[in-house]
Amino acid sequence: MNANVTTENGTMTAYIEGRLDSSNAVEFDNMLQEKMDGVSEIIMDLTKLRYMSSAGLRVLLSLQKKMNAEGGSMVVKNPSQMVMDVFEATGFDTILTIEQGE
Repeated sequence: MNANVTTENGTMTAYIEGRLDSSNAVEFDNMLQEKMDGVSEIIMDLTKLRYMSSAGLRVLLSLQKKMNAEGGSMVVKNPSQMVMDVFEATGFDTILTIEQGE
């Protein structure tokens, strides 16, 4: 997995490429947590993410819960069909705000 995470004006944007699974989910979560101060919006751009395991789902769920508790928001953008299938099979499509086509 490659990830580029930027924070500007209270918005964290994470571009993730490759696979988000048990081999890198903790490292990715730590990377995000280090940049959370003052963040009220998270944009997760999954355009180039090809695979997500349950470990990756836990990272997203944790972020969503944190944003809900703090009155913030999180948007997941452009998941591949394979990742979208995982969201639908697990019910995450009803938990996350998902946007396609941008």
